[in-house]
Amino acid sequence: MSGGAPLATWLAHFYRGVGLSIYEGYGLTETSAAITVNRVGDLRVGSVGKLLPGNSMKLGEDGELLVKGGVVFHGYWGNEAETNAVFTDGWFHTGDLGAIDDAGFVSIVGRKKEIIVTAGGKNVAPALLEDRLRAHPIISQCMVVGDGKPFIGALVTLDEEMLPGWAANHDLGTMSLEQARTDERVLAEIQQAVDEANKAVSKAESIRKFSVLSEDFTEDNGTLTPSMKLKRNIIMRDFEDEVEALYGS
Repeated sequence: MSGGAPLATWLAHFYRGVGLSIYEGYGLTETSAAITVNRVGDLRVGSVGKLLPGNSMKLGEDGELLVKGGVVFHGYWGNEAETNAVFTDGWFHTGDLGAIDDAGFVSIVGRKKEIIVTAGGKNVAPALLEDRLRAHPIISQCMVVGDGKPFIGALVTLDEEMLPGWAANHDLGTMSLEQARTDERVLAEIQQAVDEANKAVSKAESIRKFSVLSEDFTEDNGTLTPSMKLKRNIIMRDFEDEVEALYGS
């Protein structure tokens, strides 16, 4: 079983290829916790499975997953205002954007609060692009940017442990992270990864430009949570100049 954080589709396929099926599920603390799960004989890689019996789920007008049922909590202790804010006619607003296919399998698109709205009014969920880029061997972390901007960009960090092996395999010799972030061959490799990730989204949602940073996102420097989630507001603050440089300002 897998839960708590998204499982990359390529990784799930890899494990199935070596004979280990991973059954991904989904839930929140407020749903006690799993409310959907893949099952033996009823598994779809890339999804978080089907709704558990005794519960209900639907999509809001904006694609947000709404749930109710026996596993859903009744409210936040001593906080009526917050409780009222997350319930509408008995439906709990999960804060997650999702999709439900004809067979009932649920897929998570991203967090509603993380949605990027470009200057052209296009809504972009960054998680899909970020997960695909992080799957590349020499990419450690990635954050998609572009809120209020004319196009989507990305901040990329290099994997310090994987870089030497990748460089040796490509006859590039020894290079530091600082050298690698400006090396044309490394940048071309990252561009290929960006092009591949862009295949999963529309042209308006695709990454047009990227910047390779000189340091990684880590818990120590305050850019990652203990569960390895991006602290987007901190990253935007600390790398404001790099973001603005993507847009020529």
